[in-house]
Amino acid sequence: MNISLRQLKVFLAVAELGSFSRAGEDIGLTQPAVSRCIRELEQELGLKLVDRTTREVTLTEVGASLSATLARVLDELESALRDTHGLAEERRGRVRVASAPTISANLMPECISACAARYPDITLMLRDQVQTLATDSVRHGEVDFGVIVASEGTDDLVGEPIMVEPFLVVCDRSHRFAKQAAVDWKALNGEKLVLLDYASGSRPLIDRALAEHGAYCQVAQEVGHAITVFRMVEAGIGISIMPALALPAMPGPENGGRLIALPLVPQIDRTIMLVRRKNRTLSPAAQSVWELIQQVTAATPHALAAPSPPTTRSEDSNSKNNN
Repeated sequence: MNISLRQLKVFLAVAELGSFSRAGEDIGLTQPAVSRCIRELEQELGLKLVDRTTREVTLTEVGASLSATLARVLDELESALRDTHGLAEERRGRVRVASAPTISANLMPECISACAARYPDITLMLRDQVQTLATDSVRHGEVDFGVIVASEGTDDLVGEPIMVEPFLVVCDRSHRFAKQAAVDWKALNGEKLVLLDYASGSRPLIDRALAEHGAYCQVAQEVGHAITVFRMVEAGIGISIMPALALPAMPGPENGGRLIALPLVPQIDRTIMLVRRKNRTLSPAAQSVWELIQQVTAATPHALAAPSPPTTRSEDSNSKNNN
């Protein structure tokens, strides 16, 4: 059945005013257009709604019944449309965001604080999960969107890069690297490493970088949390490779600090990105939080000047490997 809202409004105007001409004047149509709308509506319904003579317009029994119901239905429809339009401006409710641990600890607190200040009626609920679980939470609709490390296997999601950060080598101040300004990836060859396990989005990127630069290392320990990595490095179990965002504020030796973080050359980065499900529109509140996170990260040292698809390999010794 192909009945338009316009036809129903025209019929209701005719029913209320008892005249095709007055109905046309009321809704801004010519009398022939009104007649055509009524005729098309009757054809679609297969029923006569209006009896028209040269002197008057009267409703049939069916037309009178439809008119009585239609006025209420159209009022409810207009009310629903007004309410829906108002939702576009509404900034309230709960927004659920999943993020990988290093991002949860070092980026999201500032985002949550900024959200509370700017949108007091929005509650940002953080789901702190390892990369694989955070990505699955987005896929399954358990969260509105995620903040993760760009990696392979997320082509089924809509992603937007927001920042890049370099990988650094972390070692004890007594290590031979500690006196250097930077460490070549090739110099890691033969070192014992303490690394995050494969639940982390960074681990595949680190493995790839080591292989590309011919650094064959013994992985002494694989752990799930960054703080565990640092404690093991302090204990002399090995050195580590970590993204800059994961590093705590490291005290200097005068304050008892035992660890130092040094740049790796050539510089290789990981990319942090926002991800959401394809073909799913964010709620107004979730869209506001998405844009807020973009704004917060734009003020960080490693923010992307303009979001662009990440590359996968460095082009030369001075390029960055965005993953």
